Amino acid sequence: MTQSWSLFRELLFPLVLEAAVVRVEPAGPVVRVEVRSTADGANCPGCGAWSSRVHGSYLRSPADLPSAGRWVVLALRVRRFTCPDRSCPRRTFVEQIEGLTRRHGQSTERLRSAVTAVGLALAGRAGERMVRLLGLHGSRSTLLRRVMEMPDLPVGAPTAIGVDDFALRKGHVYGTVIIDAVIHRVLDLLPERDAATLGPWLADHPQVEVICRDRASAYAEAADAAAPQARQIADRYHLWHNLTQAVERTVLDHRSCLHSLPVIESEPEPQWETPLPIDSGTDIEEKAEKPTDPTGRMADRRTAHHALVHELLERGMSMREVARHLGWSRNSVRRYAHAARWQDMMKDRRPRSSKLDPFKPYLAQRWDETGGRITIRVLFEEITARGYRGGRTLLAQWKRQALIAPDSAPPPPPPPSIRQVTGWLARHPAGLTLDEEVQRKAVLAHCQELDTAAGLVTSFAEMLTRLEGERLTEWITEAMTSGLPGISTFAAGLNTDYDAVHAGLTTHWNSGPVEGTVNRIKMLKRQMYGRAGFALLRKRVLCCG
Repeated sequence: MTQSWSLFRELLFPLVLEAAVVRVEPAGPVVRVEVRSTADGANCPGCGAWSSRVHGSYLRSPADLPSAGRWVVLALRVRRFTCPDRSCPRRTFVEQIEGLTRRHGQSTERLRSAVTAVGLALAGRAGERMVRLLGLHGSRSTLLRRVMEMPDLPVGAPTAIGVDDFALRKGHVYGTVIIDAVIHRVLDLLPERDAATLGPWLADHPQVEVICRDRASAYAEAADAAAPQARQIADRYHLWHNLTQAVERTVLDHRSCLHSLPVIESEPEPQWETPLPIDSGTDIEEKAEKPTDPTGRMADRRTAHHALVHELLERGMSMREVARHLGWSRNSVRRYAHAARWQDMMKDRRPRSSKLDPFKPYLAQRWDETGGRITIRVLFEEITARGYRGGRTLLAQWKRQALIAPDSAPPPPPPPSIRQVTGWLARHPAGLTLDEEVQRKAVLAHCQELDTAAGLVTSFAEMLTRLEGERLTEWITEAMTSGLPGISTFAAGLNTDYDAVHAGLTTHWNSGPVEGTVNRIKMLKRQMYGRAGFALLRKRVLCCG
């Protein structure tokens, strides 16, 4: 009993300075702790007058955090005081112990805080399961009430904000999220994404100097009307996304060029030269000197790249600087840097054995016997009975090859799709494979309009990555006079939002933190399974930090 009393005194007394633990009584799964207040008096909650005149006392039994797997219930002796101010509407009042109780509360403040934290993290049903596992008290409705009772964090006086929309019901209902662009903290969630909703919020915060946004007209109108002092920044990601859509419309308008495109020969795989077998009539040293390196254009390319990377590294440049100088990814530079020889960058493409190889003679025999009228299912059952342990995919590939006559020419490859060509034009050249690079050159050589579009895309990409916004006017003029429907429309749109676009291409501000917040909102929405409303979602986003 003495050890239990000491343990609970150490746990309770530091948090409850105005109370004293009188006795601890363990009774099965419940521990009853008798507590009384040691204060001389209390302030009246109505008028604030101090009173030490005791009117009476009674017991309260608030639940507390569990300890050692047992529920803890406090037997708290509280006093009722008489208010000395006769003009106060309260004749008597009950003392509250700060940090432990509140009026009409059935649990201690620290138990309340623990339940609130679980509700913020997991919401209703999942939170209820976690509360039971932790030995706390609270139903799913209690958890949600605790979350909704939390006060909103103060917005403060942000000088730079980020604004973006998020889906409450995708394709139908959208809201607006506002974050502090400096510390990346969520400031508020609005139930709509129009100017009438964002405008009043901006009017209440006149200290805002920077607004990072996408290219939606509603946010631009709200910023122009309610925050004329703020500088609007068009996000670079959305600019590039809009340009990609414009390139796709341009490729779609010139899809006839793709259908009349001549057959594009793929880049041949590197050929590995195999040395001849050594026999008694051959000089061993002469045969050992035979080259075994791969040949072809891919091998030449890898040789040049390997030499270039190692030359730059020998000059004292870091891998990051080499990647920035060449416009490559750091992973590509790292692979070349760690390869002692350029041959280590080549992949050996020698034919590999297949699980189906031992059964191909039997399959060919059965195919000839049935005249090609046997099904995959029957063949699969027959070779499985003979020990085949593979899947039907290899068998289907073998059948497709068997249907092709040996003396017939393979069918011509289909023309590249609109999405493929759009990717070739919008992606960085260093991210293209060798085959994609060959096909891209063939498309641009065949269609002059797409070659012009590729030049405009490259120029805009350099302007965007290097923050060279001073070239924007020149680029818009060149794009609008190019006669390309999609890109000309995109350039005209940039002209109508010139100030924000120019600021986005010359400053470091962007909407990246806002996009990360939108992803977190999606996660919280999935936790609530669409059963909760906007108020609960807003509270969880704001109070989760």
